[in-house]
Amino acid sequence: MDFKSLGRVLPVLDWGRDYDRHALTDDGMAAVIVTIMLIPQSLAYALLAGLPPEAGLYASIRPIILYAIFGTSRALAVGPVAVVSLMTAAAIGDVAEAGTAGYAVAALTLAGLSGLILLTMGILRLGFLANFLSHPVIAGFITASGILIAVSQLKHLLGVKASGGSLPDMLWSLLWHLADINSLTLLIGVASAAFLFWVRRGLKPLLVQRGFGPRAADMGAKAGPVIAVAFSTFLVWLFGLDQHGVAVVGAVPQGLPPLTLPSFSPGLIGALFVPALLISVIGFVESMSVAQTLAAKKRQRIDPDQELIGLGAANIGAALTGGYPVTGGFARSVVNYDAGAATPAAGAFTAVGLAIAAIFLTPLIYFLPIATLAATIIVAVLSLVDFAILRSSWAYSKADFAAVAGTILLTLGFGVETGVSAGVILSIGLHLYRSSRPHIAEVGLVPGTQHFRNILRHRVLTDPAIVTFRPDQSLYFANARFIEDHVFARVQAGGPVRDVVLMCSAINEIDLSAVETLEEITKRLKEMGIRLHLSEVKGPVMDRLCRAHFLRDLTGKVFLAQYDAFAALAPDTVAGDQAKPVMS
Repeated sequence: MDFKSLGRVLPVLDWGRDYDRHALTDDGMAAVIVTIMLIPQSLAYALLAGLPPEAGLYASIRPIILYAIFGTSRALAVGPVAVVSLMTAAAIGDVAEAGTAGYAVAALTLAGLSGLILLTMGILRLGFLANFLSHPVIAGFITASGILIAVSQLKHLLGVKASGGSLPDMLWSLLWHLADINSLTLLIGVASAAFLFWVRRGLKPLLVQRGFGPRAADMGAKAGPVIAVAFSTFLVWLFGLDQHGVAVVGAVPQGLPPLTLPSFSPGLIGALFVPALLISVIGFVESMSVAQTLAAKKRQRIDPDQELIGLGAANIGAALTGGYPVTGGFARSVVNYDAGAATPAAGAFTAVGLAIAAIFLTPLIYFLPIATLAATIIVAVLSLVDFAILRSSWAYSKADFAAVAGTILLTLGFGVETGVSAGVILSIGLHLYRSSRPHIAEVGLVPGTQHFRNILRHRVLTDPAIVTFRPDQSLYFANARFIEDHVFARVQAGGPVRDVVLMCSAINEIDLSAVETLEEITKRLKEMGIRLHLSEVKGPVMDRLCRAHFLRDLTGKVFLAQYDAFAALAPDTVAGDQAKPVMS
């Protein structure tokens, strides 16, 4: 294997060759900013997943380094994200009780399974499968997940015990426990949320007005969650609020991520396989959308299959170091990009910063109120909620709207796993529905040219004895009958039509079922005294047709161009068009 081939397998060898002091400076600055952002975020997302807070830090150290070695994006920041954390809680909540050793082992197993699935997909070069999830459906799922995540954190904001995996269950549980609200917890949570909302919109302009440069002001704004965490932790410690019912993080193990092993129990693996598959697909789609968006801004290339391998390695790393499933996060990746990250080394430097935090800073978060972490999650995930997709999909396509609305309602009504499963099914179903009813144009000759266009959209020349259809899609088992019905709905027995031409310029493939349907169309047209012809058949399609009996039984001819077919079958019409004077 030469160096170039090895660089495709290990992208670190590609960008590492040109690594210089300028890239080191940019990556180091980006790492400082992202580390500051990730410390509270990692703790919060571990809480969302139902795991101890240190699991969030552990899931943000080794996985980032592994992605830097195997991944192709130079700006993607890998680690715990809100949607995957919620899906993790939903998946392992069915097989273990939160807070137990079995729950943590199930999280490791879920990460390991997800990593193996992603690695397998990458090795088999199955990155294209993510294309079967339509963007509107993914947007609907993420919007619904954002709502579920925000509502799930209200119990920590109120200081009550509540449960539920769907929106109705969560709301009912919250209403049932309203009498148990802890006023101090509510005050801390609401104040933290209000401060974080203000930081997002008002802190940067304020710092700029006070004379800070744009980059320094942006760093200050990104440090908002750290300020909220530090101040609320200090207040709880100063006034002993943990003695008055305010829930705190408590003791967090101090040190680097431990070496761990997932469970190899067939029963647990069987129970978690489908959730792991869904997490892998959703995580990959989210990661790819972010990576490709950021790469396009710098004209860089993302390899989907290598991304699968990078994310797979990151998840296996999480399973072996006390973490849980990870993927590329939108918010932290954008921050990483805006902060000037030049290479994946920025992620490795971020991992070093988080490792230092895990060693030296964990004793400082003993009194960190859970309500502040909940406020951090709520503020972060509400940016995911985008109901504009409903309006835009309604205006553009009612079928897309139905898929988006269905995904949102099913996710909210029945939980994350049902929602994501519905999203996959709706995406595939929408594709099959559209491809099973392809657009079929009846075309005619544009006067004075050799071009053929839709008779309903253009003024064209036609002949009553000839009908030309142009299916604008490949022919396969799902749409073959639709095309057959379309042909015979137009051609009447005993009518003036004597020739039907199938213009194949938009047909890239014809499967065996469609060939059999074409043979049946030929036979029925022959009984009606009508010939079937083909035109503009592409080479690979013709190669396939030559292997079947269809061409031998074809009653008409195969024409190289549609104009040739029209000239041969309607010579008087073509001659009359050519005899007309050209208007200047």
